[in-house]
Parts: sequence; structure tokens; C-alpha cells
Amino acid sequence: MVGAGIVGAACARRLAADGHDVTIVDRGGAAGGTSASGEGNLLLSDKEPGAELELAQFSARLWGELPNALAGETGRVPAIEYDAKGGLVVALTDEGAHALGQFASGQSGAGVDARPITPGEARRYEPWLSDRVTGAVFYPQDAQVQPAAATLALLESATDGGARLLQGHEVLGPLLDSAGTLTGVRTSRGQVSADRVLIAAGPWSGAVAERLGVRLPVLPRRGMILVTTRMPRRILHKVYDADYVGAVTSDDADLQVSSVVESTAAGTVLIGSSRQRTGFDDTLQVVALRRIAARAIRLFPFLADVPMMRSYGGFRPYLPDHLPVIGADPRLPGLWHATGHEGAGIGLSLGTAELVADLMAGRQCTIDPAPFAPDRPSLAPHLEAEVA
Repeated sequence: MVGAGIVGAACARRLAADGHDVTIVDRGGAAGGTSASGEGNLLLSDKEPGAELELAQFSARLWGELPNALAGETGRVPAIEYDAKGGLVVALTDEGAHALGQFASGQSGAGVDARPITPGEARRYEPWLSDRVTGAVFYPQDAQVQPAAATLALLESATDGGARLLQGHEVLGPLLDSAGTLTGVRTSRGQVSADRVLIAAGPWSGAVAERLGVRLPVLPRRGMILVTTRMPRRILHKVYDADYVGAVTSDDADLQVSSVVESTAAGTVLIGSSRQRTGFDDTLQVVALRRIAARAIRLFPFLADVPMMRSYGGFRPYLPDHLPVIGADPRLPGLWHATGHEGAGIGLSLGTAELVADLMAGRQCTIDPAPFAPDRPSLAPHLEAEVA
């Protein structure tokens, strides 16, 4: 397995539980990439009805069970800061309120607990919320986790179950048998043999796949987050403006900003977020940070007087049809993928791991895996374009 982020960690844990001999290789350290640079969102509220929402609903059930499961597996209560606090999505215009209501109605039909509330009720949920709110929907199934801590807890469970973690091993190329089947990888520190190679390297998955001989159009999509100094808790739920949904599903490469605001167990407030396709350029984007801050102040005016402690950013693995790729690659026997989750990788990781384990075992999957297959029709044109 290539990648020691949260998707790789979740897959390693699940495959080890199935009795597989699992080796995880990563050119850096555990949770050192995308998994350490997000907010830890476990969201249903931002997903329209369809395959991704089904995977999110499946994963949400698993996240609710995970703290107890990890305690049983490792003998310790995991410090992953899982918080099923619910999400509040708000609109600041009449048009936005109407669109938000329609979106929530569609989600309700797909089994999401989406509760439209009045602006006054929204301020009872969040007393410090702006009085400019025109409409809101409360999502009690939304939750949050500390992503780096969750990744390390999943890796601990995997290694307790027999998995090996090789850090500082960069994949350089494939090991192939005489029939052209992938039988492992060459790394910067030696060869690692395997019956199957699973790429779960987030936004770097495309580069890894190319080194193994196939093209996968995974692109990095950068996001940035502000962090306040510690304060008494004033924000009680995950709160974001309705524009966030549009930013998530957009194909636009230019800078897009929407407001996502939430408290952490440490007493800080996380303020996001931006989306921009800049390659792997990690230059500080002051314009993006200013726009993030301005939008957050529209939701919570008191934030205008709160000092910022730091900012950070990361790269989300983006696929052009906005669905992750999960399953065996028919172009290279022995190659598997679990990547392309964009900003939802934390939330979707546990369900992804279940799909990978069931597909490898030939079992019936809990949800339909076909929409995530590497050879799905919606991804095929982009694969052809990459090859050309």
C-alpha cells in the first residue's frame, strides 16, 4: 500500500483485520500530507443525492462506531476528538435561502436528516451568529474529528493487527512478472513485494500511478485555513454559508472562497476555506486568507476582534468527475486505487476502506461500488485525454 494518510490508514486497518499481510510505504511520515492539513470534516450536508452521498452516509455510521471499536482494538480510548456536534448551514440572501431549502429537500429524500429552521431558531443554535441570516438548515448528522490524530489511531490499530509501516520509502517504479502483472514496487530504500498494490497517496496518487505505468488524472486542489487564538467557546456547531456547496462541486480553477467556521477541543476556531488549482505551489496566499476572514466575519461579526494565531494550507486530491476512484485498475493487473476524495477524504475514509476490503475479498459490498470504479464512464474521457 502506498500512502500513510487517513485513507491509507483506514484501508490498512481494515485489510489487516481481514487477514491480509499489509505493508504501508510512504515517502514522508504518517499523516504528513493532506490528512494533517484539513479541518476534519465529517459532512453529509454538502453532498447532493448520489454515489458520494451514499458513501458519506455509510462512512458516517462507521465513524460513530469508531471510538469504541478503536478502544477495543488498542486497549486505549482514542484521542481523535470525534464530535457529533451537528452542522448549521446558513444563507445571507433571500435567493440563497431559497436555494438552500431546495437543496435540503433533495437531501431529505435521500435519507439525510436535514431540518430547515428560521433565522431566529438559527441564532438560538448559535447565539453569536449574524442577524443578516435569511435562512438555515440544521444537519444533526454532521460531525468533526481531529484528522491527524484519527490517522495515527487508525495506523496504530493497523500495526497492532500486523501491518508494517515503512516511512521514508519513496516509490520509484513497479515490480512486474513475466506476464506484466504488478508484483510490488521499487522504492528509494529497496523492493517491496506484494500480490496487490493499493495507491492511497492523495493528491500525489497520479504521480505514483505514472511511475507504475498508468495515468490517473488526480490533480491537487489547494485549500487554506485560518486558526484563531484560544477563547471561550462561542461557536457550538460546524457553521458554514450556503456558498460552500457550490465551491465543492465547481470545476473552476480560479480562487473560490466560502465560509466554514467551527470551534475545536483546544479552544481555537478554525476558519475556512478556499479552493484553487495552483499545482503544488504552497506559497502563502494572502488574498485568499483575507477573503476567508472577510466571509467568516459576515457570519460571526465578533471574529473581527479576535487575533489569528496561524494559517495553514494543503492539497486535496481532485478528480474531474468529482468522485473518488476506488477499486482495481483493469489496465494493470495487481494495481488498486483509493484516492481522489478531494476535501471529503477524512469523512469518506472508513467507507472507502470497507469497499476496498469487500472488493478484494469478492464479497457483496454494502453500497454499489460501480460509480467509483477506475473504468467508470464519467472518468474514461479524462483517462483518454491524459494518455493522449
